[in-house]
Amino acid sequence: MPLTRILAVDDEPFNLEIIEEILLDLEFELKMVNSGPECLAIVEGFAPQVILMDVSMPQMNGYEVCRKLKENPSTAHIIVMFVSARGTVEERMEGYSVGGEDYIVKPFGHDELRSKLKILNQVIIDKENLEQQVEDATSTAFNAMANSSEMGQIVNYIENIGTINNTKALGEALVHCLKSFDLQSNVEFRATSDAPEHFALNGACSPIVIELFDMLKHKGRLHEFSHRILVNYELISLLILNMPDHDPDKHGRIRDHVCFIVSVTEQQLRAIMTRAALESQQAKLNDAITMINSKFHGLIELLNDNRKNNEAVFKRLQEELEERIPSMGLDEDQEVFIYRKVDETIQNSVAREESVKGVKAAFHEIEQDLSILLKQ
Repeated sequence: MPLTRILAVDDEPFNLEIIEEILLDLEFELKMVNSGPECLAIVEGFAPQVILMDVSMPQMNGYEVCRKLKENPSTAHIIVMFVSARGTVEERMEGYSVGGEDYIVKPFGHDELRSKLKILNQVIIDKENLEQQVEDATSTAFNAMANSSEMGQIVNYIENIGTINNTKALGEALVHCLKSFDLQSNVEFRATSDAPEHFALNGACSPIVIELFDMLKHKGRLHEFSHRILVNYELISLLILNMPDHDPDKHGRIRDHVCFIVSVTEQQLRAIMTRAALESQQAKLNDAITMINSKFHGLIELLNDNRKNNEAVFKRLQEELEERIPSMGLDEDQEVFIYRKVDETIQNSVAREESVKGVKAAFHEIEQDLSILLKQ
């Protein structure tokens, strides 16, 4: 039963004896005083849930005492039941106006007082339930507001890192994002086969933190110790130094946020690595295409030089034959034979020249294809 402590205030000892007798076999802790000032002196220390307050008392009547109780934030919640020999409407309205919750008229019987206390016990239960519901609702509302604010920061972070294209800027962005949650963090990126990159608010991770990253990077996703937490992904390790252990709800929420943030950051880190690899491959392809293009032009120039040399040789041969044959004393058949052989050789050379043109055309097509690749 929530109702466990009752304070009875009455200047007549006989009335207090009656109340004590009625409540004797009930599990109440009962304290009795004889005046309003005495009531005000002990009420905070005793902390009763219900006060049975006599109305007609010297020094201070019950209404005055009740008004003082309700003005004090420490005692305003205590239920006051007035006990009076007069039960007029005016008397009851006066009791209500100063903050009283119930009224019982003397003389009262055992069952009447017990019944009223039973009702007040239910009032206390309902009040406690309502207060708990309000507390729960308030807590839920504040958690929802906090979570909404935190998710807004995460969304901003995700939008911002989409434009980052180097690991240093990404590591610094992660550390500053966590700072917005009042978290002190150390980060390790393992984006290349070279030495890992490290980031911290002060610019450098301590040697012991770097050793911790190396020892635990393959030992599971999450490690919690004291008010610290270490999160491991394939390419990223994150150490938080000041998790909010004083608030279990916030601790759990921040832990979930941190894991999500690291997961998103790792995806962006992979995107940066992929972009860098593609840019490197493109640079190598450009170099290869440039080299091939240069060799093609060299071959074409060589073919052109060969063609020019052939033309010069045949021209000199024709000139020498035209000059020498008439003086060589050859008969007509011999001259015809020599001229025919020269013509055949020239024709064969012309045929090879056509083949060279085909090779040039093929080279030109390849050059155009390489030019398209370079543009892509």
